[in-house]
Amino acid sequence: MKFRAVLFDLGGTLIRTAEVPEIFRRILGIYGVKADFDRILEAHKINEKEFDIEAGVAKSGMAFWHSWNRAIIRRLDVKRDVLFLARKISELWWDYADLQFYPDVVDTLAQLRAKKVKTGIVTNGLREDYDRVLQKLGAASYFDIAVGVDSCGKAKPDGEIFLYAVEKLQVKPAEVIFVGDSVERDYEGSRKAGLKPLFIDRKGRDLNNVDSIMSLAEVLNYF
Repeated sequence: MKFRAVLFDLGGTLIRTAEVPEIFRRILGIYGVKADFDRILEAHKINEKEFDIEAGVAKSGMAFWHSWNRAIIRRLDVKRDVLFLARKISELWWDYADLQFYPDVVDTLAQLRAKKVKTGIVTNGLREDYDRVLQKLGAASYFDIAVGVDSCGKAKPDGEIFLYAVEKLQVKPAEVIFVGDSVERDYEGSRKAGLKPLFIDRKGRDLNNVDSIMSLAEVLNYF
């Protein structure tokens, strides 16, 4: 089967940012709230045990992240302006995230474009967020489509979100490569939906029984 398209995960695959607790710390600091990185990290770990992120974002959108942020702030023993701060964290997130592409991304996307390969993004993020990311990076023209949890009400690894993206590209699942950095959400999710999965191993995990690439440029070998 000849491949006609590539779909990508976003965070950890195409883009990288400052660590999440550091972004929190920076934004809280703007409003005079001093918070220790390690305390924020611990608060996030507790949240991860208590919240179902994929289901919450799919159901409630940005309201979920406001609730998540409020829980973090309260775990830091901040008593004042909790609702205001929670919204500001969401609003200012990408301005303080040190957002950037990985070094191998832009050239790979440009070469795929030159080869007339269809490209797109499938993320468990919201359109409001990935639109801002692409706008800040000046990258919208590299992609034919972008699909998030609010596009079809499903999150990875649910096969429906992959098939929704495939349909928008007007190709068959077997004609699409999916590249992501999560074995469960990206690799297994796309494989079960009938796409060709590739795990991008940016951390050198060297996993067994997984088709992996070390650099995004290796995708070009399939075209």
